[in-house]
Amino acid sequence: MERAAKKESVEQLNEVFKTTSVAIVAHYSGLTVAQMQKLRMQMKQAGASVKVSKNRLAKIALEGTDVAAIGSLLKGPTVIATSNDPVAAPKVAIEFAKANEKFVILGGSMGKTVLNVDSVKALASLPSLDELRGKIVGLLVAPATKLAQLSNAPAAKLARVIQAHASKGEAA
Repeated sequence: MERAAKKESVEQLNEVFKTTSVAIVAHYSGLTVAQMQKLRMQMKQAGASVKVSKNRLAKIALEGTDVAAIGSLLKGPTVIATSNDPVAAPKVAIEFAKANEKFVILGGSMGKTVLNVDSVKALASLPSLDELRGKIVGLLVAPATKLAQLSNAPAAKLARVIQAHASKGEAA
């Protein structure tokens, strides 16, 4: 790799690390190209990204970022998964690790907080940001829906009483 290409790679990685909220580090030794493409596709669908780079360059790019704590995990053939949603990258990484035993999660970082494997699993079990937003909207809309149902209920009951009375009159 040329010096200019290395510098550009470090700058790109540094920008990714500065803008990300979570970074997960894993070993990928033994995975096929097809499996890595599948991992990249799953990460992209979840709004996350996967980066394979030289550990030395990644450590240089980590300097001055919130996720600098993952530098100690960068040993051997590592892949770094990042996302802005704190749940997206861990969730996909855990699911992928379940299906592929050669994909071993080492840990990660959420902001300045260091995550071990158990912390990554706990983070993956949380609902995503979009799911939480949906639940909050549902909770906000529920009282209005119930209020509308209650205001319509007396009119509906009155209509049923009149209908029952009318059907009694027709039967007699």
